Amino acid sequence: MSFKYPVSRPALNGRELEYLTTTVEDGWISSQGPMVQRFERAFADYNGIAHGVSCSSGTAALTLALRALGIGPGDEVIVPEFTMIASAWAVTYTGATPVFVDCADDLNIDVTRIEEKITARTKAVMPVHIYGRRCDMDAVMDIAYQYNLRVVEDSAEAHGIRPVGDIACYSLFANKIITAGEGGICLTDDPKLAGQLAHLRAMAFTKDHSFLHKKVAYNFRMTAMQAAVALGQVERLDDILETRREIERRYDEGLAGIPGITLMPPRDVLWMYDLRAERREELREFLAHESIETRLFFKPMSRQPMYHRPDWPSLKANAFAEDGLYLPTHTELTAADQDFVTDRIRAFYDAG
Repeated sequence: MSFKYPVSRPALNGRELEYLTTTVEDGWISSQGPMVQRFERAFADYNGIAHGVSCSSGTAALTLALRALGIGPGDEVIVPEFTMIASAWAVTYTGATPVFVDCADDLNIDVTRIEEKITARTKAVMPVHIYGRRCDMDAVMDIAYQYNLRVVEDSAEAHGIRPVGDIACYSLFANKIITAGEGGICLTDDPKLAGQLAHLRAMAFTKDHSFLHKKVAYNFRMTAMQAAVALGQVERLDDILETRREIERRYDEGLAGIPGITLMPPRDVLWMYDLRAERREELREFLAHESIETRLFFKPMSRQPMYHRPDWPSLKANAFAEDGLYLPTHTELTAADQDFVTDRIRAFYDAG
């Protein structure tokens, strides 16, 4: 179904086409093209981090980060219950075991419950900045220090939140705050980790390219064409974030006081505007008939078939999953568009 008001839409109205055209005309379209290094440098500099290592997706970024930190079979990694499943899958891909912690009221990992899940096998913790809300990273970093754990920040939905962990991982999928269509990037201040990330993403070739591979690695490289688009996006990131702040403010004002709607805590950066809705499925059907797309909240990791635990219905993450949704949230959204969306929601609840 095509929606007049989609949940997401990329805004490619900067220098993306110029950079992409230059890349094609120069013939440097592979991962060896100079545009890749330009994007990595620009994004690292924006975040005040020494090294950026691009890759093929946000999931690839998480997988590379864990592998670069030496995570593997027999290890455990603390992961939030409330997250997109790629967070947990990245752990599984390494052979390690994800250990899940329920969420707090802001949907982020409940930092007060992390320590009870730490064992002798725990090697890392993976906080996720859900929908653009920054985790309590002071608490996470303190726990990591006390227990000698590494920290991989899943920042797939949080471009603009400055990283503090060992490695921060971003997605550049088409619905993210900035995009390359597909792609991801890892940020780290550690030169050895940066070197390992780059080594693992490119099939672990030796320096002489002799086709002798001493470890299992990946073909997770980003193309120069993707990097060209991403570079154009990074150049406008401040403007994009400001536009999204205005979208959040207008939704806050337009949805205030509607019976049946519960607003969520503010976001540090806006990826998607999330809320809780009574009679959610009826509301979604009503909005779909008005050509307004909505999406559901993530389901708890312990509800997923490959990680199933029988106690998942009791999780706070499940309570949010049962009535949560998010609304159209992209920089092409006009004030008139938002007025229409909020008016239709109000009309639904006014009608009983």
